Amino acid sequence: LPTIIPTFAAMKREGKNYMPTILLTVLIDMIGVGIIIPVIPALFFEANSSFFPESFDMDSRSIVYGLLLSCFPIMQFFGAPMLGALSDRHGRKPILTISMVGTLIGYLLFGYAISIQNIYLLFFSRMLPGFMGGNISIIYSAIADTSTAADKAKNFGMVGAAFGIGFIIGPALGGFLADSSKVSWFNHSTPFWFTASLTFLNIIMVQFFFAETIKEKVRDAKITLTTGIKNISTAFTDKTLRTIFSVVMFTSLGFTFFTQFFSVRLIQLFDYSESDIGIYFGWVGIWIVFTQAVVVRKTSGVVPSERILTYSIIALAVTVGISLIPGQSFWFYIIAPFMALAQGMTSPNLTTVVSEQAGPNRQGQIMGINQSMNSLGHAIPPILAGYLNTLNDKLPLLAGSLFIFTAWVLFMILFKEKSSSTK
Repeated sequence: LPTIIPTFAAMKREGKNYMPTILLTVLIDMIGVGIIIPVIPALFFEANSSFFPESFDMDSRSIVYGLLLSCFPIMQFFGAPMLGALSDRHGRKPILTISMVGTLIGYLLFGYAISIQNIYLLFFSRMLPGFMGGNISIIYSAIADTSTAADKAKNFGMVGAAFGIGFIIGPALGGFLADSSKVSWFNHSTPFWFTASLTFLNIIMVQFFFAETIKEKVRDAKITLTTGIKNISTAFTDKTLRTIFSVVMFTSLGFTFFTQFFSVRLIQLFDYSESDIGIYFGWVGIWIVFTQAVVVRKTSGVVPSERILTYSIIALAVTVGISLIPGQSFWFYIIAPFMALAQGMTSPNLTTVVSEQAGPNRQGQIMGINQSMNSLGHAIPPILAGYLNTLNDKLPLLAGSLFIFTAWVLFMILFKEKSSSTK
């Protein structure tokens, strides 16, 4: 926040009114993502939850929970590339507006589905904003449109800071707004009414303060549902890319097991409330922001990304794995900074290594494939973890640790060996 607020003021003085809106959009997006973290597990797994009939046992809830979490990234996998192409053809502002309207409707429907206890509407209300939630790709395109080579890294860094702040605020806010012990009329729907209100205000802000950034529209931009599938196919058939993209996918798979199912473990084994979960993930978010704002900045350009990944990926696998050990929950707050450091160092450096695998003329394609691999990594774990949790509550986190360890093995044995042989 001390970095973002002065930047807003400076941009206003210089007449650059696009970045405050962009940063607010990212912030609200991440608040919405973070709000889900403590609320949905409580809806499914709290002992006093009345959303499901008593005959609906915990194993069935676990499987449905995994399917619900996966439907958002699956729809995003197909929708985001289409919205990106549409923004090339019709401009950033109208497509960004449409995307945000779809997200707003999704939040309203989700809150309503919880109120009337309708599982089918619950699924639809996650699928709609998943498909329409391509605004992050549009935002990155808008920054690329308006940034010079000198300030592009700084602007992307600001977006990263907004991501981190949203991840801190979202879980804590979701846990607070869903906790009726804090305010009598709070319930599981309240966080979604709140986020819908923020999204509506953001739409208004875009209409009045966001100027179109694209200078020359691409009238022949291809718009197809199969772009995400083609990206995955390219990732595994291109000999120069498939190893590093396999590392990306396995890392994403592993950490998603943690983010999506650790809160379930906190509820089932440690009797965490929504607010307890929100505070914990807010604590994780603080350390991720610290890592990206301080540690990554200090090491960037000083320590090679490949050397950092040699240690950060295995550290992430270990910290996810040891989260299974503690019998007292205060240990999670001790483990969290080390996990956040590992994840915060892995993510940007892995993206850097991916970018280095292609020349300047392929950067857009490579980043698109990278996003598709991450989307795939977010979609698969909830489905698998929902079933694994019915067998043993430790299996989702164990699977996450093993997937990340596999990523490290691929990186060390295949990618670094190939990289050394080509130097």
